[in-house]
Amino acid sequence: MTVPGYSFAEQVVVVTGASSGIGRAIARGFAEGEAKVVFVGQNRERLEEAVEGLPEERVKCCSCDVADREAVNEMMREIEADWGAVDVLVNNAGINTPKRSVAEVAPEDWDRTVAINLTGPFNMVRAALPGMREKGGGLIINVASIAGLRAGKVAGAAYAASKHGLVSLNHSLNEEEKENGIRACVICPGEVETPILDKRPVPVSAEHRACILQPEDVAAAALFVASLPPRVCVAELVITPRLQGFR
Repeated sequence: MTVPGYSFAEQVVVVTGASSGIGRAIARGFAEGEAKVVFVGQNRERLEEAVEGLPEERVKCCSCDVADREAVNEMMREIEADWGAVDVLVNNAGINTPKRSVAEVAPEDWDRTVAINLTGPFNMVRAALPGMREKGGGLIINVASIAGLRAGKVAGAAYAASKHGLVSLNHSLNEEEKENGIRACVICPGEVETPILDKRPVPVSAEHRACILQPEDVAAAALFVASLPPRVCVAELVITPRLQGFR
């Protein structure tokens, strides 16, 4: 998947949660568009599967827990030493748990969800910002959710709270970093056919999965945003399945 007539050649792109689903589709899309892409995830074997068929000189696999601040900082130092400052950072890593209501979610599950979904992007941004500032620009794409715009029982309290926080973090970045040439876009998809659906308390049917967004749909949106000139900032982008709409 690429943006017709556009090349990301020489751009350094870092994508978290890149071993499957939306992150994999976004990372491969950038790589197919000739960018240098770092696939970040916790499972090395799955990361290596995600980069199969891509030019070895333009992809890296980095095993990293985005909630581990020191590990993130070390990874960013290695990326910058090899390829230079990051041009595009995509914060996509996210989790959810089967028990989701305030009354039922285990405190440790709450903490881990917030750590991955909200503190993880903060860690990644803090690590990438100095290089972007020095370079004079950059793009940060935060993959949130419709649940980051309105709460609901399906997504659950921890997930919705973390994604609301991510939306706010995104808008704060635009207010704080615009003078440094840095733009941030939060993408808020509706239901997407990804492995996170397997955590649903009620199983999702194959028929339902076929009707909702696919990872490549969200990837196309991310690549479109990244293809726009630096003068353009798409602060927030909502993308939903046609049959569901904004609900």
